[in-house]
Formats: sequence, structure tokens, C-alpha cells
Amino acid sequence: MSDAKLQINNLYKIFGPKAKKFVPLVKEGISKQELLDSYNHVLGLNNINLTIPQQKVQVIMGLSGSGKSTLIRHINRLIEPTSGEVIVDNKNVLEMSQTELREFRRKKTSMVFQKFALLPHKTVSQNVAYGLTIQGVHEAQAKESSHIWIEKVGLSGFEGHFPAQLSGGMQQRVGLARALATDAPILLMDEAFSALDPLIRTDMQDILLDLQNELQKTIIFITHDLDEALRIGDNIAILRDGKVIQEGNPQEIIMTPADDYISDFIKDVNRGKVIRIKSIVTKGSCRGPNLISSLTLENALKELNKSKTKECNVIDEGGKKIGKVSLDSAIDALLKTNVSTNERYK
Repeated sequence: MSDAKLQINNLYKIFGPKAKKFVPLVKEGISKQELLDSYNHVLGLNNINLTIPQQKVQVIMGLSGSGKSTLIRHINRLIEPTSGEVIVDNKNVLEMSQTELREFRRKKTSMVFQKFALLPHKTVSQNVAYGLTIQGVHEAQAKESSHIWIEKVGLSGFEGHFPAQLSGGMQQRVGLARALATDAPILLMDEAFSALDPLIRTDMQDILLDLQNELQKTIIFITHDLDEALRIGDNIAILRDGKVIQEGNPQEIIMTPADDYISDFIKDVNRGKVIRIKSIVTKGSCRGPNLISSLTLENALKELNKSKTKECNVIDEGGKKIGKVSLDSAIDALLKTNVSTNERYK
């Protein structure tokens, strides 16, 4: 892929003193449980292959123990792989010297942690500026930059406060501002919002999406929450036992689950909020208003119902007309996806 920012190739991680010895066994199909029971080694990642485009949000999700946090820590080599490649901007991170790796971590990637990882003895301003000071940026310049990012995440007025004086949601905003302040092109977010209450989590998702529209970072976002994944991800990879079970955009995951494991993930999802009308466009045009192709079925149904003819034209992001859609076809599409999924559980 020509616009790939990051390429993960044949990545394996086995935890144990003789890890490399057991890679062939994993390739031959030994299970995670068998490897543990027979050889007392833990299979963390099993032949991961992912292409992550630049300036997109790649979500990696799965249940606890699926390998998602292990995977994200390979990108900046907080965990050393047993075998494989992690290519960023055509350079293999796993071949970097310690000096190169240090520069890569300082300038190419930044990370937001689930538990905030703020420095308790430093103020909000000092925490946000921390990455810049590590880079050697002058104190006054780092402070000025930190205040810009504090404002962007909605914490103006709290620059002099300490982490213990802030709520969990506010602390995570500080963590996000600190990660963005270094202007690294790759943002790694490991269960960044999972420790937050649902309403605060939604608020943080909104902040992230607004910032992404402005900044266009390459974001790798780890979560176990499918609703969160569907809301923020341009692409989603679902892991089980260290292996990618399915990868695709949110609509592909919802409409064509790879197996019962994926179906179990999506069974309670509101499909109307995920499926886009571009997937049900038919040829032709009508006298109705225009709807943009990325509109969800849920929102399209409202507009179609308002239309006198119960039809609307569909246009792409550039304003070019690509076809039309009717109220009946939108309702039918929504019912079909619900029925096809429900039949898996009869």
C-alpha cells in the first residue's frame, strides 16, 4: 500500500526462555494452551500482519489476553519480538540501534496510557511539556507549547494544578495533551479511555475525533469496547489468542463477521449507526435532496422520511452524484443485517 505509514509483517511473540525454539511449532499450528501446557511458554502474538495507512485511526481490539497491548508495545519496541518486522516509514524498528530507537521514541511516536501515567509531583503544564523537555526544547518554548495543547483539550485554567487535584477524565486529557505536544506523527493509545466512566469516555472520544480531524495523525488505538472501536476506527483488527481473526472497516466487520467469535462481539451493536448508505446505492437520480455517501442508515432514515418522494440522491465526499437511495431500501438493509446476525443465535 503506497500510503502505508506502518507495516507489521509476520510478527510473533513468545514469552519464555527458549522462545525462538518454539516459533516453528506455532507456525505448524500448536495452540496457545498447548504451548503453555506442554512447554511452559506463552504465545503472545501469532503471525500478525497489518498495514496501517498514514493519517488514519487503526483500532486493535479483543478480549483480555488476546494480545492487543502486547502488539502496540512492539511498535515502539517496549517489547522485543521473537520474530518478524515492524516497518515505519520504510525503516525496520526492530533493526534500530539504541540511539536510533531513542530518537524514534522521542520524535516519531507518542503514547497515551490507560492509567494516565502522569508525574504526580509536576503540574499540568509541566506534565504536558515533559516530552518536549526530554527532546531538549527550551523551557520557555516548551511551556508556551504546553499551554496551547492544554487549551486544545479543554483544560485552560488548570495549568498550575497537580494531577491529584484533577478528576480521572481531566487527568486523561493531560495525558492526551502530553502525547500530542511532541507533534509525533504516530500516536499509540493503549486502552486510553477504558478506565473512565461511560459519559467521560464518550467526551474523550469526541475530543480525539475533533483533534484527529485537525491534526491527521496515524493513531493505533487499543480497546476491548466494540462500540468505541466502531465509533473512532477507520479500520479495525480483532484479535483472539494473539492472532488476527478479522480485519476491515467498521461496516465490513458488522455486515460480514468472519466467525462466531466475531458474531458474538457484534450481536448487540446498533447497525444503523455503522452501515453507510453508500453500500445500498442504486443507479439513477431522483427529485429528492442530496445525502452524502458516508451518512449512516440511522441518520439517512430520518432524511428519507422527510423527503416527499421518500428518495434521496447520494453524493460522494467531493459532491459528485453516485446514485440514489430509497426509504424502503434503507429499511430493508437494516432489517436484513439484523436478521442475518440474529439467525446465528437461533
